[in-house]
Amino acid sequence: MHARPVSDDQILARLRAEFTGHRIWRAARGDGLLGDWVATLHDPMAGVDPTVVCDTARELREALIRERFRAVAKGR
Repeated sequence: MHARPVSDDQILARLRAEFTGHRIWRAARGDGLLGDWVATLHDPMAGVDPTVVCDTARELREALIRERFRAVAKGR
């Protein structure tokens, strides 16, 4: 049996639930299609960089985990 594909909306919901200190969305490309995965920091306890941009949801999740560790290391 094959797993059902996960939609971008489902992925966004999961990322938003896991990283509540960021606003997370998909950027629009010049041709109107969805592009980069973007997170903007809203809670300084959740990260260091004000904006994180990645090519994929997986890369964004990994970057936000690193951001969380960076914030802890800075004593936020």
